[in-house]
Amino acid sequence: MKLAKWTRDESLAVLTMTNGENRHNLLFAQAMQQTINEILQDPAVESILLTSDDPKSFSQGVDIDWLAGRMQAGDTQAIKDFMYGMNAVFKALLLCPVPVIAAINGHAFGNGAILACACDFRFMRADRGYFCFPEVDLGIPFLPGMIAWVKKAIPYYKFQELKFSGRRVGAAELEIHHVVEKACPDQESLLREAGAFAKSFHKKRGIFGEMKKRMHHEIIQIMETEDPKYIEALFLMVSG
Repeated sequence: MKLAKWTRDESLAVLTMTNGENRHNLLFAQAMQQTINEILQDPAVESILLTSDDPKSFSQGVDIDWLAGRMQAGDTQAIKDFMYGMNAVFKALLLCPVPVIAAINGHAFGNGAILACACDFRFMRADRGYFCFPEVDLGIPFLPGMIAWVKKAIPYYKFQELKFSGRRVGAAELEIHHVVEKACPDQESLLREAGAFAKSFHKKRGIFGEMKKRMHHEIIQIMETEDPKYIEALFLMVSG
């Protein structure tokens, strides 16, 4: 089963995650990177819409069962490959030379919420799904790079509240704090409005990519210099 697919709607590439809860593991990271690369090979694409075909979930974050299995097997290389692989996906979104809009159609938890924050803009359904950083209750600290780019998507005061509380919030609250462009009433309006917004961009890739590269320079530097220290040490969880 494919974990991600894409179709083109005029100048818009619709990148759809296709594996139910769309939990992140090594295969997910590889599939996302490959699909993004395929999209950018099409010169007619001027924007990307990231969503899910699951009726309940956008993405529910790290595949804990897969991660636990790799830990139990002592397969530390697979875990490191996964962490670096997801950072490659996040970096691809941060530096993508076309606008990337997340259409959050259901639950966005943990790494799934972080994935949405790596996009340039976000829309979310108001009638279904929560946005949440449960890591504080799971004992999983953010990597430094994650903290850096989530701060570009969420005002610091709101990020601090959500990160330290682990509280679930809906689209209406996120719209008030400018985390999402719009809280859409339902699935149909979500795809229609997010798609129309995405199609409003007709920018040349050279300038758009260079602007993102300069704007996110410090984030990328943190990802490349600070994250490896935690990944190589497998300092991914805190007990107690």
